[in-house]
Amino acid sequence: MKQITVISGKGGTGKTVITAAFAALAKSKVMADSDVDASDLHLLLHPHIKETHRFKGGMGAILDEERCTGCDKCIEVCRFDAISKKEGRGSKGQGSGDQGAVIIDSIACEGCQICALVCPVEAIQMEENVSGEWYISETKYGPMVHARLGIAQENSGKLVSVVRKNAREIAQRSNLKLVIVDGPPGIGCPVIASITGVDLVVIVTEPTFSAISDLKRVLTLTQHFRIQSMVLVNKSDLNPENTREVEDFCRQEKIELAGKLPFDNAFTQAMVEGKTIIEHSDSPLGEKIKNIWEKIHARVAS
Repeated sequence: MKQITVISGKGGTGKTVITAAFAALAKSKVMADSDVDASDLHLLLHPHIKETHRFKGGMGAILDEERCTGCDKCIEVCRFDAISKKEGRGSKGQGSGDQGAVIIDSIACEGCQICALVCPVEAIQMEENVSGEWYISETKYGPMVHARLGIAQENSGKLVSVVRKNAREIAQRSNLKLVIVDGPPGIGCPVIASITGVDLVVIVTEPTFSAISDLKRVLTLTQHFRIQSMVLVNKSDLNPENTREVEDFCRQEKIELAGKLPFDNAFTQAMVEGKTIIEHSDSPLGEKIKNIWEKIHARVAS
């Protein structure tokens, strides 16, 4: 079983549209959407959800109102201002008769646990938050594992690992030869969780100054983890000079260029119709993506 992750240094490079096209072209594979903070591969692959699982990540403070004495020590130590006095409560301190004399804002709480440590009567306990859900689905191109992280929830790197782990297990059980991962943009923890242990990373970039700068940062990351990388330049004809800069940089760093894709309105039209670019039309763009996929597949299979 081989694993390919498609990432980009910045958002908006066309990474997910290209990943969906690879999913349409590849055989014997599982798809995994590890861009859990802003997942959208499902918009093009239209998965039918077969299993739904809750994801718990991060901790939250829970108040036992029966025990709370209103000593305010938790308020004093909370650096996130997540704990406040209950409106209309009596005087401060034990013996005031107030039950649940403070209020914990679950949105503001960062789960640092210091309030639970300082509470003299153990009125605050830490519990794992339900931060999102992950799914095992079926698409017309094969099985897919994807997830949805809740608004302002943390531990997306952990959720990425859950998605990838289950995709690998499905591939092993079904004797599938490939896992195609749609990774998140950037170089943060979710990206690291998306690329660790894969056989090949495909970095999608475009000929803009910001994208080129981010490409170099991403390549530093993949080189640090000693992961094979290929670069794909999308919208390459919008700025030929910058495209040449990308090509020169790849030659200098001995990074193989998977190919170049010109700007084409078919990309946008396919997204509006909820289709992969392969399904959308028989345009020259589709043929170019096929050639790029064959090059990528040959590299990972070697």
